[in-house]
Order: sequence, then C-alpha cells, then structure tokens
Amino acid sequence: MAAVRDRRQLNLRLPLTARPRFPHPLPPTSTPAAAAVLPGSSALSDYDKLHVLGHGNGGTVYKVQHKRTSAVYALKIVTSHPDPLVRRQIFREMDILRRTADSPYVVRCHAIFEQPSGDIAILMEYMDSGTLQTFLRSDHNNSVSETMLASVARQVLRGLAFLHSRNIAHRDIKPSNLLVNAAMDVKISDFGVSKVMCRSLDPCNSYVGTSAYMSPERFDPDTYGSNYDGYSADIWSLGLTLMELYMGHFPLLPSGQRPDWATLMCAICFVDPPSLPEGASDEFRSFIDCCLQKEASKRWSATQLLVHPFVLCKLEDKSESAY
Repeated sequence: MAAVRDRRQLNLRLPLTARPRFPHPLPPTSTPAAAAVLPGSSALSDYDKLHVLGHGNGGTVYKVQHKRTSAVYALKIVTSHPDPLVRRQIFREMDILRRTADSPYVVRCHAIFEQPSGDIAILMEYMDSGTLQTFLRSDHNNSVSETMLASVARQVLRGLAFLHSRNIAHRDIKPSNLLVNAAMDVKISDFGVSKVMCRSLDPCNSYVGTSAYMSPERFDPDTYGSNYDGYSADIWSLGLTLMELYMGHFPLLPSGQRPDWATLMCAICFVDPPSLPEGASDEFRSFIDCCLQKEASKRWSATQLLVHPFVLCKLEDKSESAY
C-alpha cells in the first residue's frame, strides 16, 4: 500500500506588521557610549540646515552646508529612543557606516555625532539626484532601457560584493535606497536594518526591512530556509528592483495595486517568480532568473553576477555616461 504523506499546513497567520521576531545583538565592535567622529570632520554646529530631504528609519535627513567651506552634505538626525531594540539598530548602523567608508559604491559617511540629548547625527555624502527610482522615472518617462539597468546592476553588485565580503547583509535593497548623483554614480544607502553577520550562515529570518522586497525564506523560513545564505536575500531584492525599474511598477502585483502583507506573502511564497514582459532580451531574462530563485542556495552571488552576460554585453558599447 502506498504511503500517504501528510500535507503541511500553510501558516496563513503571519503578523500584519513588519517587525523582528527577536532582538538582534549588537555588532561585535559597537561601543554605544562613544561618540564617533571620522577624521577630517568638524563640529555639528559648523553646518547649516538647508531643507529636508526625506524621512525614514527613525530619522530625518537634511541637506546641510558647511559654514566655512560651503560644501554640501546630507545629515541624518536619529531621535533618541528609550527602546533598547531601537538603540541597538542605531548603533548597528553607525558601526556599518564606519566599516563601509572606503567603498565608491556605498554612500560615504563623513562623521557621526552623538548629542547630549541622546540624538545621533550622521553626516553623509550628498547625492544630488536623489533616489534611483525618482531620478529615472522623472528623466525617462517611466521607461528605463536595459543598457541603463545593466549599469545600475553593475554598480549595485559591486557595492553588494564589497558589503558581503565584509560580512554585511544590507537586507533592504530597493529603488528608494539606491541613490544617484549628477555623475551617474549609483550608491547603496540606508543601513538601518542591516546586520553584521558573525557567521557566514547566520540566518536573517526576521520580519524587518521592506516586506515587498523580502525573499521567500524571510517570509517562510520553514519552507525556504534550508542551507540559508544570509546574503542571497539582497540578490532577490536586487532582481525585483531591476524589474520594477524596467516595468514601471512593482512586478509581483498588477500595476496600480497597493501591496499588503497577506497579498505579498502569497505572491512571494506560493506563486512562481515574476517574469519579464515581451521585448526583454534573453540576457536580461537570464540575469533576473539568476536573482529570483525561490531556493536561496540557487541564486547567484554578487561576484558571479558581475560577470553575467547581461552586465558585460550591455556595457561593451556604451559607458555608464549613457544615462
């Protein structure tokens, strides 16, 4: 008599808000009591606030100008918070910013000031063209060519390769966290939900970051979490990001539909990965397929994707100035 396998009951009672399952430990080099100022910086009082650039991750970002040199920067003010989990996140971001200051593909941190009130000010490189999503949509009428996307992919992958080689998973790659400047440099920003990985297979199975770009194993670690690679979730998010920029809308849902937690869970965990529309090249399709594998172990790494034909062939005839 054939054996009958019990059907696994799907867990459809996931929380409706994105929050961690458990508190994350402090990075090994964090020292919460210390105010950090990188070499060559000055006092916070030396900068004038010009206007607000945006809000997010528990802070407000301002465009500021140095009073003496007139140099322009972005200043992120993170308000003091009594919750130990929030404080851990703040100091995690500070630790990561110190460790990524020498990458040309990550937004540069110039100084970190801890105020007597407990507020923390992070002085960062100013990216004058804003987020990648805003820039490309405004300048190209919602149509982004594959050549442009290949350049974006190469720069973001170099940033991810840099981070992953230093045991850092970003965990919130999305169009609004990729910034661009007038020179068409694309850089990774916002490390508020990143995690310094103490071990290469340290799982990040928690409900943090932006749920729309979360990989299947972060929604449902019981099904997709075996042989988990803590950095492959960034690759999944990059694949969705490039598809969104190409298609003009979030690829897992019909155009105009606002995602909610339950809809996203079903689309990411129980439906085949999205496919590109007609007209996309074979190289682009292959690249996206390498990113959007349901099994994390089957996704290509950032280093492998840097030599994918989509990245290489689209950049042979045109430089990144093709924007």
